[in-house]
Amino acid sequence: MRRTVRGVAAVTTAVALTCGGVVAAQATGPDRGPDRGAVEARVWVTAADRSELLAERPRVAFGTAPSTLPTIVVDPDHAYQQVDGFGASITDSSAALLAGLPPAVRAETMRKLFDPVRGIGVSFLRQPVGSSDFTAAAEHWTYDDVPAGQTDFALRHFSIDRDRAQVLPLLREAKRLNPALKVMATPWSPPAWMKTTDSLVGGRLEDDPRIYDAYARYLVKFVQAYAAAGVPIDFLSVQNEPQNRTPDAYPGTDMPVAQQLGVIEALGPKLRLASPRTKILAYDHNWATHPNDVAATPPGSDPETDYPYEVLRGRASRWVAGTAFHCYYGDPSAQTALHEAFPDKGIWFTECSGSKGVTDPPAKVFRDTLTWHARNVVIGTTRNWARSAVNWNIALDSTGGPHNGGCGTCTGLVTVQPDGSVTTDAEYYTIGHLAKFVKPGARRVASTSFGTTGWNGQVMDVAFRNPDGSTALVVHNQNDDPRAFAVNVGSRTFEYTLPGGALATFTWPRSAALRTTLDRVPLEGATATSPLGGDPGLAVDDDASTRWSTGTAQVAGQYLQLDLGGRKSFRRVALDSGGEVGDFARGYELAAGDDGRTWRTLRTGSATGQLTAVDLPPTSARHLRITTTTAAPNWWSLADVRLYR
Repeated sequence: MRRTVRGVAAVTTAVALTCGGVVAAQATGPDRGPDRGAVEARVWVTAADRSELLAERPRVAFGTAPSTLPTIVVDPDHAYQQVDGFGASITDSSAALLAGLPPAVRAETMRKLFDPVRGIGVSFLRQPVGSSDFTAAAEHWTYDDVPAGQTDFALRHFSIDRDRAQVLPLLREAKRLNPALKVMATPWSPPAWMKTTDSLVGGRLEDDPRIYDAYARYLVKFVQAYAAAGVPIDFLSVQNEPQNRTPDAYPGTDMPVAQQLGVIEALGPKLRLASPRTKILAYDHNWATHPNDVAATPPGSDPETDYPYEVLRGRASRWVAGTAFHCYYGDPSAQTALHEAFPDKGIWFTECSGSKGVTDPPAKVFRDTLTWHARNVVIGTTRNWARSAVNWNIALDSTGGPHNGGCGTCTGLVTVQPDGSVTTDAEYYTIGHLAKFVKPGARRVASTSFGTTGWNGQVMDVAFRNPDGSTALVVHNQNDDPRAFAVNVGSRTFEYTLPGGALATFTWPRSAALRTTLDRVPLEGATATSPLGGDPGLAVDDDASTRWSTGTAQVAGQYLQLDLGGRKSFRRVALDSGGEVGDFARGYELAAGDDGRTWRTLRTGSATGQLTAVDLPPTSARHLRITTTTAAPNWWSLADVRLYR
């Protein structure tokens, strides 16, 4: 649950589009029209002021005119992680609200949520195993509760009957509407008889191999029972937020690394036999350990601030597919750090709730939630290796309930109003801009992005290639003012302007017109130096939201030198100055060398905008030097230097 909210010329081509407010974009200029073999992108926009809500705008054509705008370069052939899905949770609270709707309203709400054509196509659900804080019941429960002081090692009392009335029918309907739907299961607490406190709220598992075995069997029985009820489980974690040591009157368990490893070691072989499709995910908590969790660590115990690393270093990690993260502390870059340490293990993002203050007006709640989630969840998690992006409750009432303990300010994808109507919230659109257009099995692909999760006022984005070969590009304008940008694929480009705070998805089909004969040259291990200071390495970190800058006006002779880490073959060098449009080198010389001391000039030229692509005959070198040849009042910046062969 949520604790806090939170060539010598530029080789780009364009079709210019403008928009003001909600006015539809339109082509401008004599050279901006579509050419033979042109491809059009479809566009859907959600505005921060709700004036457009996943509204489809007129299509925009890729063209061949140059652009000087900040350019998002999409490379559909440079792939990263595979996508499993995007969504939320049908909690007990959500289920009670949805089940209580008139049948026609419920059916329409489910279509809006799960139907990929008539709705947003939610494709991932994370379901509590037993009770969470979001329950409509007066008392919390698990699937094997016995009177205090008793045990049930044989699990004779195990039953999922409580879920048969509301939760399971809704899950089956969701899967009928979207057969590609994936389901994850997560317990907030083991049965109380397995714990040191004999309570679902707080405490730890008894440190006893028999308990670990019983808990493993309990989880397997749940997976089997749900599968028999028509809801196969694709992913399973063993404890929600295992470092939340003091849950606020709702189920939770302080589960140290050693206990999580013990449970997984007992669970792994049993689950593989019973349900080979089900993958175990570790951790299932924040990007970083919350200070409150550190403070609540029992005296003499390690707060284990590197929890996911310790789990993946453990012997039981052989049973673990990867790690699940939440949004309530830290930032999404933690996912990339873990991926770099354990590249063979996956990353899933599995919980983030919207939140509202008691006195916040609806317009503020919508705008703040849309923009924060666009930066951190929609784009931040997926650009940092997440295979899923999942909110918390799929539906709540207008008071943020029902709930029993825990979060009193949470919001859902939809709200059930007192009059029985159902309204859509910001999270419906943030998840919708992904789920409706990015299909399970898609892969994230390379795209330059200028914004940061912490807000820098720039345009940020993430791109995906769908199984059918189409591309989806999700773009967010962080700034309060409209921002213009270009999108480049192969040798084609279009320009677009988004209102301040807006979120947009662009899609286009696979097309020979967008193919390129160039392949990206990997630059892992490349380094950069400059006598001008700053952090030259930012120019070769494959992140256009970071940049190296001179910090002073351009004068002839300023240079940045690259060691590619080994001899590389290439025939294009792309010089990308990033989101600060004026910071490109007005004149440049590109030179190559083999020892970093002697140089041969490859090309000299002038640039007219943020992205300069220098086309060359086939070239091989270990070192490159880029030198300014012209004075200008602007700083010189390089956010990305990319090589193609």
